[in-house]
Amino acid sequence: MALLQKIKALPDKPGVYQYFDKDGKLLYIGKAKSLKKRIKSYFRFNPLSPAPNLTPRIFKMVSEIADIEYIVLESENDALILENSLIKQLKPKYNILLRDDKTYPYIYVDLNEAFPRPKITRKVIKGSKIKYFGPFPNGAKEILDALYELFPLVQKDSCLKGKKACLYYQIQKCLAPCEGKVSKEEYQTILHQALEHIYNKELLITKLQAKMQTLANQLRFEEAALMRDRIKKITSAQIGSQIDLAKIEDLDIFAIAFNEQKMVVVKMFMRSGKVVASSAKSFYIHKEFEIEEVYKQLLLEFYTKEAPLNASKILVAHDFAAREELEQLLSQKRGKKLSIIAPKRGEKYKLIQLALLNAQEALKKSPEAPSLHKELQELLALETPPYRIEVFDNSHLAQSNPVGAMVVYDQNGFDKSSYRHYNLSTPDEYYQMKEMLTKRAQSFAKNPPPDMWLIDGGETLRQLAQNILQSAGVSIDVVAIAKERVDAKVKRSKGSTKDILYTKKGKITLLSTDKRLQFLQRLRDEAHRFALNYQRREREKRAKEMALLAIKGIGEAKMKKLLNYFGSFENIKKASLEELSLLIGKKSAQALKNGLN
Repeated sequence: MALLQKIKALPDKPGVYQYFDKDGKLLYIGKAKSLKKRIKSYFRFNPLSPAPNLTPRIFKMVSEIADIEYIVLESENDALILENSLIKQLKPKYNILLRDDKTYPYIYVDLNEAFPRPKITRKVIKGSKIKYFGPFPNGAKEILDALYELFPLVQKDSCLKGKKACLYYQIQKCLAPCEGKVSKEEYQTILHQALEHIYNKELLITKLQAKMQTLANQLRFEEAALMRDRIKKITSAQIGSQIDLAKIEDLDIFAIAFNEQKMVVVKMFMRSGKVVASSAKSFYIHKEFEIEEVYKQLLLEFYTKEAPLNASKILVAHDFAAREELEQLLSQKRGKKLSIIAPKRGEKYKLIQLALLNAQEALKKSPEAPSLHKELQELLALETPPYRIEVFDNSHLAQSNPVGAMVVYDQNGFDKSSYRHYNLSTPDEYYQMKEMLTKRAQSFAKNPPPDMWLIDGGETLRQLAQNILQSAGVSIDVVAIAKERVDAKVKRSKGSTKDILYTKKGKITLLSTDKRLQFLQRLRDEAHRFALNYQRREREKRAKEMALLAIKGIGEAKMKKLLNYFGSFENIKKASLEELSLLIGKKSAQALKNGLN
C-alpha cells in the first residue's frame, strides 16, 4: 500500500525516478517529462501489478519494485543529463551501461601563428583561427607523423624559440623559419599542401609507400618497417566507401547491430562529403535491452564533452523517442544547431546502410561471450557475468611508502590504460584498502563501476568493500581471494598453500587445477605485480631525493623534517626561501635553494 500511495502522490513535473527492490537494491533509473504520467504507465491498478503492454524485461523489473524515489527538476533537459550521470555512477540492474566515453583526438592548426604547425588535441583550443580535422578514432598520431615526414614543416614548438637552424634543417625536414630562410607566404603554401593530405588518405598513403620503398632501397630496413606500420594504421582508420555526397557536408553517423549476447556500435565521420574515419566497438549484453537507451547514452557521452565539433548533422540508424529532446539539449549545450536524423531514403540512407553493414560484419567477427565468465557467475553467485573486473592490492615495505594498485580486466584481456595506482597515507593494511576503495568509489561519476571487484584479502576486506559500495549507492559483486591460514599463519611452502575465495554466499575452496580459480589467481597476481613495481619505483624515487638533499648539505633530520612538512620533493623545490627558513634555518635554506637552482 505504501508503494501505491507514493504513486498516487507523484508530481506532474519533470524529473528523474529510481526503482528499488525489497532489499533496497537499485533496479532502474529513468527520466520523465511528467513523473506522474511516466511512472503510472508502468503499472495496472486494482490490484497494483505490472502493466500488460510492457516488454518482458520491463515486466520482470516492475514486478520486483518495492519502493520509488524521485528528484524533481526544472526541465526535461536537466532530467536527461542527470539520468545519464546517475546510470554511470550507480550501475542499476536494469539499465544498460555503455562504457564508451573516450574522447577521440583531433588534428588542429592555429592559423593565428606566424608559422603554424599541426598538433593533436582532445579539447577545444582557444583562438579565433583554429582549424580542426577529425575526429580520428584510430591513426591520428600516424597521420600527423606522416605530415612531418613528408613536408618541411616546423617540427617542434621549441624550434621557433631558437635563433639558429637546427638538425631538422640539416636533414631537410624544416626550412628554418627561425633564421628567416622561408617567408610566411611560402610556408603557408607548404602547410596548405600538408593539410590537404589529412583527408586525402589515398594520396597520403601513396606518398608514404614511395618513401618506404626509398628507405628499403637505401637498406634502411628498420625505418622502412616503421613506415609500413604507419601505413597500416592510417589505412585502418577509415571504412572504404564509394559514397561521395554531391553536397559538401560534415556528418557524424551512428549505427548499432546486436544479437542476444552482444552489440556493436559503429561510428563514422564524414568530412567535406567523404567518409574519413570510423570505429567499431563491441559490448556484451547482460539482459534484453532497449536500443533507445543505447542511443541516448552514446550521443550524450559523445557530444557533451569539451571536444571540437565539426558536424552539424548526426545520422542514426534507428529512430527513437527521445531524439527530438536530445537534439534540443545538445544544440543548447554546444551552442550550435545540431540535427539528429534517422534517414529513410536518399544518399544519407545509403550512409546509414553502410554503417549498419559494417556493424553487422563486426558483430559476426567479435568473439562469443566467454563461457568462463558465466561459470564464474554461477560459482560465485554473481548478479551478472563478470565481463569487466577491477582487482585491488596494496603494498608497503616495513610500513613505509604504502601504495595501492587497481588493475582492470575486460572482454579483451587486461585493460592497461585503465590501471591506476594510489599513494596511501596509513600504515595499517585494512585502512590502506579502505582509503583506496573509497577513492575508487568517489570516481564512479567519471569512470563507471565494473561488474565485479576482486580484493586481495579475506572476508573482512570483502565486507569492507561491500560496505563502501553500499554507502556509494552502488550494487556490484565483491569477491575476495586469500591464502589459506593454518594456526593463524599463511603457509608459504610451495604447493602447500591453497587460495580461498570469499563471496556473499560464503567461503569457497577449489582444486588448484580449477580453471576458474586459476583465472582469478592470474588477476590477483597482476594486481600484486603492478603494486610492487609502483612501490619499488616510489621507494627508489624517494631514495634519490633524499640523496640529492644530502648532497646539498642537508642532514638526515632536516631531510625528514622537509619531506614530512612538504610531502614531496617537488613541493620542496617549489617552496619559497622564507618557508624553508622557518623549518631549517636561513643558512641551510639558502644553501638548499642555491643547490637546487
